[in-house]
Amino acid sequence: MSTFPHKATAMAVAIATLFSGQIAHAEDAEKKLQAVEVVGTSPLPGLGIEKNKLPYDVQTVTSDQINNGQSLNLSEFMSRNLTGVNINEIQGSPFQADITYRGFRLSGILGSPQGLSVYLDGVRVNEPFGDVVNWDMMPEAAISNVTLVPGSNPVYGLNTLGGALAFTTKSGLTAPGTEVKLSLGSWMRKRADVSYGEKSDDGWHKFIATTAFHEDGWRKDSEGQLGNVFAKIGRTQTDVNWDLSFLHGRSNLLGNGLLPSYSYDDTGARTKGMYETNRRWGYTYTDRTKNELTMVNFNLQRFLDGETELATNAYVRYSTRNTVGGDAESTTEGVINQTRTRQTSYGTSANLTKILQAHQITTGASIDASRVTYGGYQASDCEIDSARFVGDCNNASEQNVGVKGNSYAMGLYASDTYAVSPVTHLTAAARFNHARVSNTLTNYTAGVGTEKPNETFSYNSLNPSLGLSHKLSDRVDVFGNIGQSNRVPTVIELGCADASVGCRLPTGLQADPYLKQVIARTVEFGTRRKLSDDSGYTVSFYRSDNSNDILFTAKDQTGLGYFSNFSKTRRQGVDLSAYTRINQVDLRISYSYLDATYQASGDLFGGEHVIKIEKGARIAGLPEHTIKLNADWHAAPKLVLGGTIIATSSLVTQGNEDGQTENGPANAKVDGYFLLNLHANYQVTKGLDYFARLNNVFDRRYETYGLMANSMFNAAGAAQDVGASRFVAPGAPRSILVGLHYRF
Repeated sequence: MSTFPHKATAMAVAIATLFSGQIAHAEDAEKKLQAVEVVGTSPLPGLGIEKNKLPYDVQTVTSDQINNGQSLNLSEFMSRNLTGVNINEIQGSPFQADITYRGFRLSGILGSPQGLSVYLDGVRVNEPFGDVVNWDMMPEAAISNVTLVPGSNPVYGLNTLGGALAFTTKSGLTAPGTEVKLSLGSWMRKRADVSYGEKSDDGWHKFIATTAFHEDGWRKDSEGQLGNVFAKIGRTQTDVNWDLSFLHGRSNLLGNGLLPSYSYDDTGARTKGMYETNRRWGYTYTDRTKNELTMVNFNLQRFLDGETELATNAYVRYSTRNTVGGDAESTTEGVINQTRTRQTSYGTSANLTKILQAHQITTGASIDASRVTYGGYQASDCEIDSARFVGDCNNASEQNVGVKGNSYAMGLYASDTYAVSPVTHLTAAARFNHARVSNTLTNYTAGVGTEKPNETFSYNSLNPSLGLSHKLSDRVDVFGNIGQSNRVPTVIELGCADASVGCRLPTGLQADPYLKQVIARTVEFGTRRKLSDDSGYTVSFYRSDNSNDILFTAKDQTGLGYFSNFSKTRRQGVDLSAYTRINQVDLRISYSYLDATYQASGDLFGGEHVIKIEKGARIAGLPEHTIKLNADWHAAPKLVLGGTIIATSSLVTQGNEDGQTENGPANAKVDGYFLLNLHANYQVTKGLDYFARLNNVFDRRYETYGLMANSMFNAAGAAQDVGASRFVAPGAPRSILVGLHYRF
């Protein structure tokens, strides 16, 4: 691995040294036994393993930590508390944010290159059409814990290029009693989470949780609402556990998306845009997404003996997604694009874990299948009024594209953690993935469809990994791991892969030529040091190389493009996290350095110009440096006051990776930001807490993403062909949230 920039390494070393000095006294004072943290090593439940025996660093979060974080939702909590995680607010809705981890993306936007796999109770919830993840469909009130597994871990299957997120839900066994959490905040944000769990002496248990959310939104015409219900029933006996769960959710979210900021002339000089005038505006209106999901999942665990466990599951998922968006084509005319997606997924998996002398062996298999139907519709020759609402279309909405697809994926995996000695553990794993994607595309002319011949593509990959962990002492261990994983092209990518035709996302599908699968290989090494139960730090260095990344590439300057394989990209960096307690103050700090680059020359789609990528060019939308500092002061037995600081460096703007705009050279980067958030929690009585949170205390104006495109409106929001502009994702202004949390 090449040497990382000196500033990043120096900062990581400085933080580690600081915390070593602060907590050195704890090592001498702490005489009690250390707590042993046990984590899972596969999507399904199994015999856990001590975290410090793994050759990579796993981050885990409990429901209590999520509640104490007082964040609006899960994605916000992860971006503030998990090392290496950042957020892009591209859609403008808090439940439609993009999550990135070590430069790999989890997005709800079709066509975005997805690089992380997500599981809920062993069920992979990346949607089959585009591997997207709909955060608004997560049953947040039912989440028991979250596990973030780094690297190209083959055990977690397809799309685990940079890591995997595994969510586990509560049950009547783990969360008996009633829990109510109510909150009210700025922009009329209202949220209610209610759950009830019960268990009986004969092993039966039941649990139900529901969430309701509504807001007016801080930007113009950005109302959003969602609701979901999660129910689970099961029974625990001497050697058998089983449960049956049901999830249903609906959402109706308005996301204003990106807003034009500075425009650039041929000298590189810039002129203020709509964002500088009013960050609450939208570019055009209205952009609406409606999601609906129903899922049934059956889990069974059988303990064959004290050192052998078999876990199986079977599931069915049905989801719908309807979108409508008004888009400007000129200063006076626009179009209304609509999409309708229907997806049915079903599958089963099994996982056998066994301790055999010095070995802990896991073997498993999974089969997943899906059916997808997708339609794109467009109403054209629409008027754009003075408030930039698109409507009064002369040409009624007609279907312009359709696709029916089937996918099938089968995986076989095995892993073994071998105790070479009491202080050294070797972990080897491998997984064979077979996937098949079948598409039938239909293109429409004047509402008349022409069906193209069915195309079927098959992909195979054998992915290995090998790692070692070694304890230097009772409290210090070192680790290293190398792994490989793969991602196969999705329907949306195969349906827009013809360089001779091109398509306009998200509605245009034209042809489905062959695309290669993405292969990711990750090397990671580092050290963990635990000086006491409440003090320690972890440092991880990593490098992930992607072969045949799938990116959207320019066909010409008309806005059309196609998906193609980019030969090589790289994400490398260092993650450091540390925690300690000083008197009555709990401190947690993390620092991430990320060097995300293209490792070959090529052309990319740049909105309004073709970007000539050179080897070493930075990938857009990813900060090089991120620092997070969390502090909680136990000011009184029942009162906790705290704060969170998040600071990031600048971002490369998509479409400006080469330092060029349509008009000439210009640096259109998005500046980094510094945010301070404050929170308080007061325990009135046992089980009843009041809480408050003040976000963006200094009301900083900041942006989380940038994209180059032509703007049709000037800084006053009036119709004018401004030309090449940097569109940005505005960050939310100062806001307050208050509420109560009651458990009985």
